[in-house]
Parts: sequence; structure tokens; C-alpha cells
Amino acid sequence: MRDKKDLPPLCCAECPNERELASFNVEEIQKIVRDNIELCLGGNAYSHSRTPQWIANITDKTLTRLNKLNKPFKYIMRTTITQKNGTGLHTAAAYFWDVATDGACTVRWENKYMYCIVNIWGLGLQV
Repeated sequence: MRDKKDLPPLCCAECPNERELASFNVEEIQKIVRDNIELCLGGNAYSHSRTPQWIANITDKTLTRLNKLNKPFKYIMRTTITQKNGTGLHTAAAYFWDVATDGACTVRWENKYMYCIVNIWGLGLQV
């Protein structure tokens, strides 16, 4: 039996893979995001009128897949799509959280017409 102090705070002793269940796996989340961006945007040219639907599709598909991971997190997601036309885009985010239980990742995707930037924050739930 392991000492409880060796377990991350989100886990319970009954969980078979305590550390895996409570971890914010950046690589896994980035793959989910990239897959959904590619599925929704693929080789499309930028279209201002289609952007809201693309954002909704990427967000819905990504959050659905994240929830199916059954990890103890609340997710916050921001999706930005901008035309590739030589103008700049500056954005920032700040947070104060528990580095032991919370996590974040960013995915930047582009084709020859547009950029898509997705930020995801996972806030650990106490279980």
C-alpha cells in the first residue's frame, strides 16, 4: 500500500492508475485539438461568414472528446481563427492556479489561408 502523500491531490486510493487519471496530458490534448482542427478546417480557404460555425464545430468536437477521457478536470477553451493576410495578432492569458493539479496547452495550426489557435486550460477537480 502506498503512502497517501505519494499520490497527487486529485486521486483517491481506489483508483487503479491514480497518477494517470489526475494528470493533464498535454500531448494527448494537443493531438485531440489538432485532429479536430484538421477535420473542421482542412484545406478550406478563409471565410469570415463560415468562421463562427468552424469555431463552434472545433469547440464542440474537442470538448466532447476531452469529456470522454473521464479525467477530473473542468475545461476552458478559447478558439481563434484569423485570416492569413500579413497582419499581426497578439494575445495573452494569465492565471493563478495549482501547478500540481491544473494544466494548459496551446495548439497553433495553419494552412495557406488562415491561422487557428486553440488554448485549453484544465482545472483539477477535487474527487
